[in-house]
Amino acid sequence: MAARRVSSLLSRSFNCASSFSKGRSSSVGRGIGKYSTAAAAAAAAVEEPIAPSVKVDYTKLLINGQFVDAASGRTFPTLDPRTGDVIAHVAEGDAEDVNRAVSAARKAFDEGPWPKMTAYERSRVLFRFADLIEKHNDELAALETWDNGKPFEQSAKIEIPMLARFFRYYAGYADKIHGLTVPADGEYHVQTLHEPIGVAGQIIPWNFPLLMFAWKVAPALACGNTIVLKTAEQTPLSALYAAQLLYEAGLPPGALNVVSGFGPTAGAAIASHMDIDKVAFTGSTDTGKIVLELAAKSNLKTVTLELGGKSPFIVCEDADVDKAVELAHLAVFFNQGQCCCAGSRTFVHEHVYDEFVEKARARAEKRVVGDPFKGGVEQGPQIDSDQFQKILKYIDYGIKGGASLETGGERFGSKGYYIKPTVFSNVKDDMSIAKDEIFGPVQTVLKYKSLDEVIKRANNSRYGLAAGVFTQNIDTANTLTRALRVGSLWINCYDVFDASIPFGGYKMSGNGREKGSYGLQNYLQVKAVVTPLKNPAWL
Repeated sequence: MAARRVSSLLSRSFNCASSFSKGRSSSVGRGIGKYSTAAAAAAAAVEEPIAPSVKVDYTKLLINGQFVDAASGRTFPTLDPRTGDVIAHVAEGDAEDVNRAVSAARKAFDEGPWPKMTAYERSRVLFRFADLIEKHNDELAALETWDNGKPFEQSAKIEIPMLARFFRYYAGYADKIHGLTVPADGEYHVQTLHEPIGVAGQIIPWNFPLLMFAWKVAPALACGNTIVLKTAEQTPLSALYAAQLLYEAGLPPGALNVVSGFGPTAGAAIASHMDIDKVAFTGSTDTGKIVLELAAKSNLKTVTLELGGKSPFIVCEDADVDKAVELAHLAVFFNQGQCCCAGSRTFVHEHVYDEFVEKARARAEKRVVGDPFKGGVEQGPQIDSDQFQKILKYIDYGIKGGASLETGGERFGSKGYYIKPTVFSNVKDDMSIAKDEIFGPVQTVLKYKSLDEVIKRANNSRYGLAAGVFTQNIDTANTLTRALRVGSLWINCYDVFDASIPFGGYKMSGNGREKGSYGLQNYLQVKAVVTPLKNPAWL
């Protein structure tokens, strides 16, 4: 029964188990042991990349409902991480293009129909968009995989359906946003209004382009705001396609503007713009600090930050080791390890440590790496050359620092940005591979003796995004739930991302929460309205 509960939770999460069912859920139990060493060897064979069954139609900036060239006329290449080859050349937006987009968004907010529509009419647009997402599921999934490198089955069966789910969730909220009537001391009628904040600037990352699009765009539009969104320069294609579908669903011109470009130019222009009322950013902690500084130095706009992590995954003494190994494997290797909340610090109790390490090594060696468009592949390439080299650098740090390399630690194949699933044992807390966010397929396994010890060590991090706990003892689970200083904590599951569950971090993992009802608060202002009462019948 415990195994069924774990797999049931994972079927609603980002985590794909080792195999995908024909539906939209997956089971850890069905995935364990499916892939043999022979299957992994077959995947390693040199093959020509599979041609994606989608055409790149949208490469320009989307401003005021129209696709336009960058003001400078410049473009930049977006690359296929399987090969490093150019997929398409995309318009390179800069400060002038951000100005154009902000002007369109401001006019759409101040004069246009979007914030003036009834909330019900706004919800109908978002519901129609969700229907269009489902209609174009495979095209969106193919663009996501082609530009990003994640397995197509993950994109098509998990992430695109989740994209539709997020928009339906916030579409349902659109006509349920309201203030309160507040009692006051005296003869006054007091009410609060929850008003759209205005023009929202949004900067999304490359690891989950469409899901981050949903996390930011859906609540902002549901509240009646208008948007200027910057895509990651590594992955601009899927958001442009999705934005076009939003206009097809009936979004009025200027309500959503999409600028592709680079952080120091387009991103900085959004963060520092005097006519943007709010900024939401997902990315690295270092860049988040810059966004916060630029926002403060300009018009003191409000800022939501979802930043880095180095999340602990704690395997307790009473754990079923086989199940713990599988869950810990998924927690760190999902999405090529390019996940802000990856359970990349695996703390294992000393009584089960050796068994865990041996089985974690074996599981990593069975992980199928290859062309993400090929069925059965669990791990595609890293996003680009920079990330590829960064991961290999940290693997080298681990080896030179004295950790034991159990498996992996090198390039996979000779083409593209593939890295073998890597497991380190005998890792110490002061090693760079245990402290820094590697953002790649690297599992570090650390030994601990007691609950008090692991709480202290798990919390000894500048990050506080997430944590996982694997135990059969409810008292242990409750103790860790309250002791760990993180924004999300999963007990006997990991990466469960329902639309209703808030997500965000403690410490240098950011501020604010996205998803759920909490996500609406990022895009609303609260106004208190006080009116005198004359001869009130009651107070």
